[in-house]
Amino acid sequence: MNHRRRSTGPRRASGPGVAGAAPPLSPREIFRRFWPYARPYRWFIWLTLPFIVLAPAVETARIWLFKVVVDRVLVPRDFGPFWWIALGYAGLTFVAGAIAVGDAYLAAWVGGRFVLSLRSRLFRHLHGLSLDFFERRPLGDMISRLTNDVAAIERFVLSGVGDMVAYVSRIIYFAGALFYIQWELALVSLIVAPLFWLVPLRFARVIRHASREARRRSGAISSVAEESFSNAQLVQAYNRQEAEIDRFQRENLGQFEASMMAARTKALVSPVVSLIEVACGLAVIALGIWRLADGRLSLGALLVFLTYLGCLYSPVRGLGQLGTTIYAASAAAERIAEFLDEQPSVLDRPHARPPTQARGRIECERVSFRYPHAPTPVLTDVTFRIDPGETLALVGPSGVGKSTLAKLLLRFYDPTEGVIRLDGQDLRDLPVHALREHIALLLQEALVFDATVRENIAYGRPNATHEEIVRAATAADAHDFIAALPHGYDTVVGQKGRRLSGGQRQRIAIARAMIRDSPILILDEPTSDLDPESGQRILEPLRRLMRGRTTIIVSHNLMTVREATTILVLQDGRVIERGTHGDLLARDGTYAALYRLGQDPGAAITVSETDLGPRRTVVRETSGVSLPGRHAAGAS
Repeated sequence: MNHRRRSTGPRRASGPGVAGAAPPLSPREIFRRFWPYARPYRWFIWLTLPFIVLAPAVETARIWLFKVVVDRVLVPRDFGPFWWIALGYAGLTFVAGAIAVGDAYLAAWVGGRFVLSLRSRLFRHLHGLSLDFFERRPLGDMISRLTNDVAAIERFVLSGVGDMVAYVSRIIYFAGALFYIQWELALVSLIVAPLFWLVPLRFARVIRHASREARRRSGAISSVAEESFSNAQLVQAYNRQEAEIDRFQRENLGQFEASMMAARTKALVSPVVSLIEVACGLAVIALGIWRLADGRLSLGALLVFLTYLGCLYSPVRGLGQLGTTIYAASAAAERIAEFLDEQPSVLDRPHARPPTQARGRIECERVSFRYPHAPTPVLTDVTFRIDPGETLALVGPSGVGKSTLAKLLLRFYDPTEGVIRLDGQDLRDLPVHALREHIALLLQEALVFDATVRENIAYGRPNATHEEIVRAATAADAHDFIAALPHGYDTVVGQKGRRLSGGQRQRIAIARAMIRDSPILILDEPTSDLDPESGQRILEPLRRLMRGRTTIIVSHNLMTVREATTILVLQDGRVIERGTHGDLLARDGTYAALYRLGQDPGAAITVSETDLGPRRTVVRETSGVSLPGRHAAGAS
């Protein structure tokens, strides 16, 4: 199997299922990686530049009018020029407001479109990854990266660049005005300007480290919360609420400590910079008063000079702090880049060609498979053949590789050794998308979306008509309960179908598989979530669905596999018996023993007291056959 390394660097985690740290990237590399997502909006970005440049020019002119008021109105006590000065100030204020509105709107539009593009691109990329990625990543951390971290990148790539241009423009305009008024004072003022940049830069590394940890902890918080709430029934049944609260609190505390580290550093920077600003301001005031006393500087010029100086130090200080902001946002960019660097472990070959019309002949030749990083193989030297329209049943204890075979047929994984063919063509020579178009799947867990019943059934074939949806639901024994719902087929079933019973969810999933009308059908424990009566009632619809299709049944319930063309009995990943139901019973081997176990309900619930310990009570509800067996992660 073509597995590729998808990320590098150390990964830290504070517990099982908790996100690790993303590999670090330099700001230049981050900008190079994410700037292409802003290119489609580059003309709008250029359109914002005049607003960014004009805003400080208008502000400079407005401040200059104060000098005119002092020197021509207040000092000479001449009220005449006041009216045209006031009119000019009002006009400049109106222009400044219009520029601010245009700048804010364009900046929000470009930033929003950038986030929309990147978030959609990441979502599409994640759905293009192989199943093993989702099996080893905490869901909450993935959601945190898809939402919070993507938004933070915009501050790095667009808002940060816009702020830098705005700061530089303001520095140029205000510094030019200072030199125009009094160049000697201006030189004194600018001597300390580099300190406004150097001081924040000195603390940038600490802030970046703290921001990385805070981002990682944020993903861990989402992961713990999602996992805990998803298993609320288990948590409450075992009275583990306090343990879950402690686990959540640990991640919250970690994020709090990281945030406080960044806050302490930023808080320390602010008074140091303010002290430098005050010292410089006092020096300029002293020198300006001396120039005023000598008659080389007017009162209005001195007042406006000090105003310009305050306006100048603000963008200089902002430019220095922008570095720390960028370093903080880069932590989010690193987490997104880590996901974008992931590649599918199952890839289409360059010469892959879709099948014209799959007939459904499946051949499995000496197939072995081991999950990534697993110490032992799940399947070893498995060989079988199914002709179109035939049914293959895979039976055996849990953990022997039955569901793994179904995953290989869907190319969620590729075999470690051996080959699987569809109509004589290696599955690896078929595009993954085209292969799955020819397969309908019914999982052991009935998966439904927070959508209407109609949309959940049509998920198997989006262009299905209402009549086809109703026929599929009727065949799945679901129409009656759907019709009794408040809005019938337009009833929203809730997140994960929580407004429906387990049996109702399973029958909707069966209708979804029916409407797909594919030549190949995979049934993974199709009756496991149904009560015995519903399980028996669903067998006839399943027979109609299976007729004329190549079907693979994965089941513990041997009552559902008796009519299979071929039955494979798996043990420790190997085929130990094969044949029809009658052949295997006549052979009186493992299958026959399992079948007899299923015919004796008492045997299915007998539990040794030594396995349970003293004073233990077991209540077990059985449906079909419960088979003993070992448990293996990732296999069933």
